Amino acid sequence: MSDTSVRYLKPHGFEVIVNKALGLMPKLGINAWGARTLAVRGRKSGEWKTVPVNLLPLDGERYLVAPRGHTQWVRNIRVAGGGELRLGRKAEPFTVTELPDDQKLPVLRRYLERWGWEVGQFFEGITKDSTDEQLTEIAPGFPVFRVNR
Repeated sequence: MSDTSVRYLKPHGFEVIVNKALGLMPKLGINAWGARTLAVRGRKSGEWKTVPVNLLPLDGERYLVAPRGHTQWVRNIRVAGGGELRLGRKAEPFTVTELPDDQKLPVLRRYLERWGWEVGQFFEGITKDSTDEQLTEIAPGFPVFRVNR
């Protein structure tokens, strides 16, 4: 496998259209399977950048997982330290704590249990039924953030 610490799968072609369509639901206030619009300030421009995300509740906490790897929103949120989760007209400001690789296992497994049908293609053969060792091996390529209120 390639260097997972800088793994990034850029959307292309039809995926861009699907992302835009999926991004409409939370903008319209439709809470479909935990979907939200993530808004975070650009690290260079300072302007709000938005992207649809799946907000994962687990053991009383909430998490954001980057199935495409070290994306622009990941880079931006690391610099900004937080952003807003939007659903319709409601905007919830938050900060984040990035999880170290050795704490990602339960979050990645639950994420795949809940949204594997949607994001499985980005996990390159890893599923909710993969071993702990397999999930631990890929963890560096999948940034995970705990959402703090």
